[in-house]
Amino acid sequence: MNAPTGRRRAIAKALTALLPVAPYSDMERIREDAASRHLKTLPPTIAVWLATVAHVRHVHTDYEKLLAEGYDRDAARFFVVNDINAWLTKWRATRLLDPDDDDA
Repeated sequence: MNAPTGRRRAIAKALTALLPVAPYSDMERIREDAASRHLKTLPPTIAVWLATVAHVRHVHTDYEKLLAEGYDRDAARFFVVNDINAWLTKWRATRLLDPDDDDA
């Protein structure tokens, strides 16, 4: 992680606040993604949220399988929203993905 120390602390704090009981292995991947170059201009809380949703979508749902079957991104994302929220609930997340949000 190449983020400055202050940003690393802010990401760690935001991650702990968002996902109080997520497994360490998932938290580390999300932490790395939140500190990545393409999210560095965003506030830490937003970077953590986006990294969390992307991680859960790609690792813990059938999203990749749906894409491989020919679904477009929007359709595949629509079909995995409830699965993403189930994982977030399991990890006692303080925020869930809104199924009616077009950016989900």
